Amino acid sequence: MNAHSQSLSPANTPHRATLSLDGMWAFRHETDGVWRQAKVPAHWQACFEDLAVSFGSATYRRDFALPAEWNGREIAICFGAVSDLAVVSINGNEIGRHEGGYLPFEFVIPAGLLKAENTIEVVASLPDGHRNEHGVDFAEIPHGKQSWYGPQGGIWQSVRLEARHTLHISSLRLDPIWPEGRLDVRAGFAGAVAGTLKLEIVGPQGTSVFAGTVPVTGNALDYSIQLDAVRPWSPDSPSLYAIKATLVADGIEIDSRQESFGFRCFEAKDGYLYLNGAPLYLRAALDQDYYPDGFGAPPSLELLEDQLRKAKAMGLNCLRCHIKVPDPRYYEVADRLGMLIWTEIPNIETFTPASAERLRTTMEGILARDRNHPSIVIWTLINEDWGTRLREAAEQRQWISDMVDWLRAEDPLRLVVDNSACFPNVHVKTDINDYHFYRTAVDRREEWDLLCREFADNADWTFSTDKESVRTRKEPLILSEFGVWGLPDPSRLRDESGRDPWWMAYGATWADGTALPQGIEARFRELGLGQVFGDIGSFIEQVQWYQYMNLKYEIEVIRTHAPIGGYVITELTDVHWEGNGLMDMARNPRPFAQALPAVNSDIVIAPGAARHAMYGGEDAAFNVKVSTGGATLPEGSRLVWELGAETGEIRLPAIAPMQVHDLPVSATANAAPAPDIRKAAFRIVAPDGNILSENSEMISIYAKRDALSPVRFASNDDQISARLSALGHAIASPEEADVFVTHDINAERIEAIHSGQRVLQIVAKEPGRLRDDTSPRDGPMSIEIDPGAGGMMSGPYFSFPGYNLINRHKSIWRGDWVGNFSWLRRDGVFANVPGGPLFDLSFTGVVPHQLMAGFRPWEFQGRVHAGVVIGWVHKPAAFVIEKRLGRGKLVATTFRLHQEAADVDPLATALYDGLLQLAKKP
Repeated sequence: MNAHSQSLSPANTPHRATLSLDGMWAFRHETDGVWRQAKVPAHWQACFEDLAVSFGSATYRRDFALPAEWNGREIAICFGAVSDLAVVSINGNEIGRHEGGYLPFEFVIPAGLLKAENTIEVVASLPDGHRNEHGVDFAEIPHGKQSWYGPQGGIWQSVRLEARHTLHISSLRLDPIWPEGRLDVRAGFAGAVAGTLKLEIVGPQGTSVFAGTVPVTGNALDYSIQLDAVRPWSPDSPSLYAIKATLVADGIEIDSRQESFGFRCFEAKDGYLYLNGAPLYLRAALDQDYYPDGFGAPPSLELLEDQLRKAKAMGLNCLRCHIKVPDPRYYEVADRLGMLIWTEIPNIETFTPASAERLRTTMEGILARDRNHPSIVIWTLINEDWGTRLREAAEQRQWISDMVDWLRAEDPLRLVVDNSACFPNVHVKTDINDYHFYRTAVDRREEWDLLCREFADNADWTFSTDKESVRTRKEPLILSEFGVWGLPDPSRLRDESGRDPWWMAYGATWADGTALPQGIEARFRELGLGQVFGDIGSFIEQVQWYQYMNLKYEIEVIRTHAPIGGYVITELTDVHWEGNGLMDMARNPRPFAQALPAVNSDIVIAPGAARHAMYGGEDAAFNVKVSTGGATLPEGSRLVWELGAETGEIRLPAIAPMQVHDLPVSATANAAPAPDIRKAAFRIVAPDGNILSENSEMISIYAKRDALSPVRFASNDDQISARLSALGHAIASPEEADVFVTHDINAERIEAIHSGQRVLQIVAKEPGRLRDDTSPRDGPMSIEIDPGAGGMMSGPYFSFPGYNLINRHKSIWRGDWVGNFSWLRRDGVFANVPGGPLFDLSFTGVVPHQLMAGFRPWEFQGRVHAGVVIGWVHKPAAFVIEKRLGRGKLVATTFRLHQEAADVDPLATALYDGLLQLAKKP
């Protein structure tokens, strides 16, 4: 497994000298006691595949020679980060211990321990679920997504020796105040100093904008510098300043330190976020900060720069670095290239006094290391109540309230989120009212629309109603997690020998087994999905565009609600088995990357098609909404639209930032001789002719059913009979009918199928079996336990048609988070349904809420005409099945075909026509 350098050592200065200890170290893990070579810096899990998911302790050891010119200077050993507990020894003598796996620490080496040749030893311990010898277990340490994607132990950031003066600059806090142009400087020293501090500031143009000398007495200095006409930092203009502080004692320069910073003001007011006095629409992605080798240490500075440039190209202005303290280069790149960062304390799992103290200590360390970065604009204390139970414990609500107050006072230049919430947890006191909810637009469109409406109305379910809660109802509303799975292409993740990444063998314990990547191609072949999608590469590409279709719709709905001030897409990259990234783990963008800015920008057109399926010659209605985000739309701009040969335009007024403007549009879709997908295109053109925004909506156009061949049908349901008659099919007696159509089947109907009847079942019943007229008690050797009967019952296999009926709402097939990829074969009787094979937005009115399961894999190669797979092609199930019995056959479907009046939805009509033809076919 690959291991890479994690952070850059500071350059040598005239006042300090450094010696990097990065490289190969002797390594021994407690599980085998064998010495081998490990790369430092790197998580040990990234170095050894047999340790990829290991906890425990490991010993690192290496020798170093002390430069002769360092004699007489203070020597410190400095670690970027060691996970989680580090015990450091020099030449067999322990010199210090540090707990906390994400933050830097150093120990001064006693001069008497050092020789010309020295040995350093580091014992790094990452506790598991047991309390270790230090009285610590995994649940009580800040660990973040290690609980999801696997443990990360060892020396994972750079190690160096540093020679310096004993009275050196130990810290340099910078608080740049915009627009005043004031820089508040707080310097800390390693001891009591009597001397001066020389300060020089270089501006974004590379020229000096300030130089001065300040007297120093004691171990700290607070000083304010006033600059003229400062340039603010923003993602569009990341103007950085640099300050150099030089410590002078007895007329001699003894130490210096340099930091970069930026002037910017990030605040919440009037229900929105503001950057440098202007409203900001937050367009963010969740970033787990995991990398191609599968762990949390970036392989290079170049990769960090590359992924951030790709993120900006997709229209993002913020990354939410998720429950992780990243390598410091992460923030340096964001500062330099321009990206807002929302960052968080790694979560615990169990709230105790000890774990609460660790959270506070971690946040203090984050501030000490990272507060000078202008890119960081939001802190989060807790994510989704992980480790806390704010709904249940008043003590914890008070704790989080106190933490918010402390952090606001400690860092007034940033906003603070108490608990980045999801159902069923809540906020207690926060600067931002953010919330997470996941729905797939195709499967759960009505729920998505409703949740966004309620959230935009400042829904009560976002906040605690307990006495500890403080709510102003002016907190900006940010939908801070939503997203859809899309799957990466496995072939682009394998190494040169064709070997899978190590993590593809994991994931089986997540999402009822649907998150296991390994074997995806074998499952694809076994289910015969090549008959539906072509090869696996074509399937992956279609799934990725399906991801975009859902994201596009969901962002458009968010943008139609003016009170919502931003969102966070889950997520920037895939992580291991979690396939919902805008890029894969190798940082290959999804094929829709260039299309994403159409909806992921300030000015967005939400087409708002009234229907996504219609007959040619009908009028297409669009409730177009123009959302301005943080931009202003100039008066005299025009909305220009076209659908086929029909075009039009509407002149727009001036529209202020953070507004939504309604523009109803109606266009006639030209008649279609055959099923077709048409694009309705929209663009906003500025008075000077520049295009400010573009978007489109895909509409399924159906040909009129003029040449319909009526099917003779019989039914035992008046509603079915009325609908099929309205659709032009011919009612007949059961003896003369080509197809018997029903909602339910029983023993009598099964006997009729044996005798040659062709039956179409439009399933509309409670979950269980497609039929429920068989005895629940089938003998002592049956398969399933029936708790209600207190005995045994057989599985559905032992009664025709042998499949069970499952409610998607109460199962992994719901489609909230792990991708449900639903498809309809567009050949044979369904050839007149355009698009596909994956469902598009025109299916939202008929998409099944139930499915049929219990199939053998071979049955998907012929019997299943519409179905679904989950995640990495798991849990195959059907929406349309065909099964013969005796001289007859059954066709059953869970499509919801009676949601609207007959023939209002041409897709529902086409499905009904196709199902009748399928049942009728000999």
